[in-house]
Amino acid sequence: MKITLNYILLSTAIILVSGTFIYAVKEVRDQEKDYRNQFSRHYRIYSPELPDRIDFAGEKVPLDLFYVRESLDREIIANTFMHSSTIMMFKRACRWFPVIEPILKKNNIPDDFKFLALAESNLANVVSPSGAEGFWQFLKGTGPKFGLEITEEVDERYNVEKSTEAACRYFRVAYKEYKNWTLVAASFNRGIDGVGKAVEKQHMSDYYNLSLIDETARYVYRILAMKQVYNNPSKYGFYLRQSDFYPPLSTYTVTIDSSITDLPAFAQKMKINYRILKEFNPWLRRYTLTNKTAKKYILIMPKEESLSWDMLKKSIPIGETFFNDTLKISLAN
Repeated sequence: MKITLNYILLSTAIILVSGTFIYAVKEVRDQEKDYRNQFSRHYRIYSPELPDRIDFAGEKVPLDLFYVRESLDREIIANTFMHSSTIMMFKRACRWFPVIEPILKKNNIPDDFKFLALAESNLANVVSPSGAEGFWQFLKGTGPKFGLEITEEVDERYNVEKSTEAACRYFRVAYKEYKNWTLVAASFNRGIDGVGKAVEKQHMSDYYNLSLIDETARYVYRILAMKQVYNNPSKYGFYLRQSDFYPPLSTYTVTIDSSITDLPAFAQKMKINYRILKEFNPWLRRYTLTNKTAKKYILIMPKEESLSWDMLKKSIPIGETFFNDTLKISLAN
């Protein structure tokens, strides 16, 4: 009798435990299924829109050619879905395009070349694997040919104004060679000789009909895609607020025509620190500035309001001036 009772109790316990286990497993399975269903219902990726027409520096892009259309599509997809890089493009452009645009205009270079700087560096002082540096990615051997000083203490590839002037010199030289702005842009990646040889051997003077190495073949399309997304942010899913952009910096200049043996000490005399001095003058590469020839160097110094975000953000330009319809569409929609 006692054995029978123990058997009944054990059986009941097994049934209860088994039931609880089965229920728990079923609940986990249901939760997982519901989770996956939610993903399927709410996660959507769409192919971004291609423009009906687009040009570079006023030169029409032949979108009727299937390989031109597909090449542009590839780069627009990349800029649409590489969110972090594209958002940084918008943020930095607000600060640096007002610096670059007047220099291009002064040198009679089409405004679209500002997008070339985006394609090169996304407006950051980066260093490429080949050793190209700065916003415009000049090589150490190329920079001096277009007026840039590059020494152990000074590297003007990191001076936005001077490197933009150097880029303009290059563009003018290349335009004399090609009489075509699209080829000028391509040559900034491949070199004047490199593109020239392709033009000569292929008997073709149109970028879109040249067979080029992959990097150069993508280069102009990358520029065009950045132009398209930049000019139509909301069309490609970018909704930025005015406060999201990096505002232009308020500065003044100091001209130096003698050596500075201790730049950190010099910065303190200017009531800033070395970190701030380098932020505004990244072309200074050492702790000293040896100037035996009494050359005039222009140092950019921050006004007080440039060091305070609360003061800086008041100077952010009206967003729709730079970013078209981004601010016209309510985020609530």
